Amino acid sequence: MTRKVMPPLSVMLALPLIFLFLSSTGTHAHNITRILAKHPDFSTFNHYLTLTHLASEINRRLTITVLAVDNAAMSSLLSKHLSLYTIRNVLSLHVLVDYFGSKKLHQITNGTALTSTMFQATGSAPGSSGYVNITNLKAGKVGFGAEDNDGKLDAVYVKSVEEIPYNISVIQISQVLTSPEAEAPTAGPSDLNLTAILSKQGCKTFADLLISSGVGSTFNENIDGGLTVFCPTDTILSGFMPKYKNLTAPQKVSLLLYHGIPVYQSLQMLKSSNGVVNTLATDGANKYDFTVQNDGEEVTLKTKVVTAKITGTVKDEEPLVVYKINKVLLPRELFKAAPTPKPAPAPKAEAPKGDDDASDADAPEGDDVGDQTADNNGADGLDGGKLVMVFLSLYVGFWLV
Repeated sequence: MTRKVMPPLSVMLALPLIFLFLSSTGTHAHNITRILAKHPDFSTFNHYLTLTHLASEINRRLTITVLAVDNAAMSSLLSKHLSLYTIRNVLSLHVLVDYFGSKKLHQITNGTALTSTMFQATGSAPGSSGYVNITNLKAGKVGFGAEDNDGKLDAVYVKSVEEIPYNISVIQISQVLTSPEAEAPTAGPSDLNLTAILSKQGCKTFADLLISSGVGSTFNENIDGGLTVFCPTDTILSGFMPKYKNLTAPQKVSLLLYHGIPVYQSLQMLKSSNGVVNTLATDGANKYDFTVQNDGEEVTLKTKVVTAKITGTVKDEEPLVVYKINKVLLPRELFKAAPTPKPAPAPKAEAPKGDDDASDADAPEGDDVGDQTADNNGADGLDGGKLVMVFLSLYVGFWLV
C-alpha cells in the first residue's frame, strides 16, 4: 500500500493566504487608454478621450460601452474646429452607460433600443438629446443615431474591439454621431457661472449668499483645478436663515466655504473613497473637514454636528460637479456638537455603585460611540467570502495529507 506523503508545513500554512489572494484579485479595473493603445487606428480618438478627461471618467464607471471611431472619422470631427469642451460633449455622446457587446447589439429586444450616454449624465443635454438610438437593420447591420438627429442613423456597427462582460465593451462604429445639442458652443470651466447654475436648479438662496458674502469668486477660482459643491436647497436654507444671520461676517464666509471641496468628486468617486475630506474652509489648525460615507447608493456627509444626505445632482461635468443636499453642513468649529445618545446599560450582576457615573465623567464631549463601533467592525470584521476561503483552504489541506 502506497503511503501518502504529507506536504511540508509551509505549504499547508500558505494555502489560506493563496486562496485569499486569489479571491482579492479576481476582478480588475478596466483602462480605456490601454485598450485603445493596442489599436493604432484609434490613436486620435484615444488622444481626445485623454485630453477631455473622459478617459478617467470611463475608467471609473463599472458598466460602460464605448463607441470608438477611427482616425479618418475623427478627422471629419476636428475639421469643424469645435472647442475642446464641445468636443468633450460630442465624444461623451459616444459613451453609453450600459453594456452592449456584439451579441447583445444583434439581439436587441423589439429590434431597437434607446440608451443613455455620458452626455445625458452631465446635465448639459436638454430633454432626451443625450440618448442614442440603436436599431437592428437588414443584412445583420446595426445602426446608431443621436436622439435629437431627426431619427437619422448616422453610423453602423463595424466590429468589436474588446469586450470584458459585463464591465466594458469597446466597439467600432463607422463615423461620428451627429448631434446639434452636443455640437453647440460650450463654455469652458473658467467661463462657467456657478451662481447662475445654482439659481436655475433650486439653489438660488445659496447662490445669493455666495454673492453677498463675496466668496463666489473663491468657488469660481477653483473650478479649473476641480471643484465639488454641496448645495442646500432653497427650502432647507429658508429655515436656517435665522441662525445664519446671527453669525459674524468671517463665520458666514467659513460656513459657505465649508460647502465646497477643492477637487472633482463624481458620485462614484464619493462612494468608493469614504473618509475625511478637507474643504475650501480648511486652514491649518481650523480643520473644517467632514466625513463622506455611503450605504449602498446613499451618500452622506457627516460633521460632528449634523449628517446630511446627497439628494440629487445639479451638474456633473468634470472639473465641476454640484450636488443638492438635504441639510446645511454645520462645522464643529462654528456650532456645538450634537449630544450622542447613550446606549442603554447592559444588566450587571454585581456592579459597584458609582461605576456608571465615573464612566460618564471620563467620556470626552462629542464622542460618537456608534461611529467608533462601526469603524472597528469595518476594520476587524471577517466577511463571509474570506471565511469561506479559509474553510476551503483547510479542506484542501486535509485531503493533501
